Amino acid sequence: MLYANRVESGGIMAEQQFNPGVSLAGAVDLEALKHQVKAEPGQAGGAPAAGGYVIDTTENTFQAMVQTSATFPILLLLWVPTDDRLFPMARALGDAVNALNGQIQLSRIDISSNPSIAQALQVQGVPALFALIAGRPMPLLQGLPGDDELKQLTDEVIPKIIEAAAQSGVNGTAPYSGDPDSDAAKSAGATGAVAGAEQVPPEHAEAHRLAEEGDYAGAAAEYERVLGSDPSDALAARERAKALLLARSGAADVRDVRAAAAAAPDDVEAQLAVADIDMIGGQIQDAFDRLLDFLAAGHKADIEQVRKRLLEYFAIPEPTDPRLTRARRRLATLMY
Repeated sequence: MLYANRVESGGIMAEQQFNPGVSLAGAVDLEALKHQVKAEPGQAGGAPAAGGYVIDTTENTFQAMVQTSATFPILLLLWVPTDDRLFPMARALGDAVNALNGQIQLSRIDISSNPSIAQALQVQGVPALFALIAGRPMPLLQGLPGDDELKQLTDEVIPKIIEAAAQSGVNGTAPYSGDPDSDAAKSAGATGAVAGAEQVPPEHAEAHRLAEEGDYAGAAAEYERVLGSDPSDALAARERAKALLLARSGAADVRDVRAAAAAAPDDVEAQLAVADIDMIGGQIQDAFDRLLDFLAAGHKADIEQVRKRLLEYFAIPEPTDPRLTRARRRLATLMY
C-alpha cells in the first residue's frame, strides 16, 4: 500500500508498502469476480450511494470537477462500485467527508467505466486515493487499506488536506447534493451528475450545463444574459467571473505563463495572464497583489484594463473575505 503519512503545503510525505487491491492487469481478475455484486449503489447489498458532499465523476464531468478544486479541496477515489471489498472504504470516506460540511468533497470514479482517467493518473489498481488541490493531484493511497490505515486517513489525513488547501487559498465550500439515502442522490450517483446540480437556480441551468461540458465561454455569455435580467444576482456574477477566467486560462501551461510574466514585468497582458493562473490555483491574494503592485509601479496607462480584471476577480471570493476588502481599498487609492 502506498500511504501518505503527512500532507503538507509542500506536498506528500509517503511510505512505500504495497497491498494489492484490484489489479488492472490481465483480462480477467478471478478474485474480483468472487466479490462482484449486481446491486446498484444505494440498493441493498450495493455500494454506498453518492450524496451530501460525495459525487460520482465520469470522463464527461472530470474536467469540470478538476476546475472546482481551485475553490475547495477534493478527495479522489478511483474504485469499482461493484466490488464489495471496496464498500467499507468508500463508506468510511463518505461518512468522514460528509461530517465536515463541505470543507472537502469526495469524488468517486468508476475506473471500469472511465478507464482514461485511471490512465491519466497512472493508476495500476484500485482502490487508489488522491488529494486534489487547485488542479494538482497528490497520491495518498494505492491498494486496500487496513482498519488502522483507514482510520488514519479519515481522522488525520483528511483534516491535513483541508489545512494544506487553506494555506494555498483553497478554502471554499463544496456544494451539497442532498441526503445520500434519498432517491435524488442515488440518481445523481448513478448518472455521474455534479454535486450541487439540484440547487442550480432554473435561470442558471443552461449556463451551468455549458460549464459542466467545458464550454466556459458559452457559460460566461449565458451568465451575462442572466445578469442582464437581474444585475443583483451575485451567484451569476460569481459564476460568470469563474467561467471567464477558465475560458481565458483554464488550459494554459502554467510554467510558460509564469516564465513569460517573469521575462516581461512591464507587459500588462503577461501580468494579467499570470494573475489568472494564480486565481485558478486558489492563490487569490497573490493575484490581487500582482495586479495592484503592477499599477503601483507606475503603469497608469494600463489602469483601466487592470481595474476591469480585478473587478472580475472581486466577484469570486465571499463578500466578507478580508482580502477582498483590502484589495478594493488599495485599488481605490491607486485609481486617484
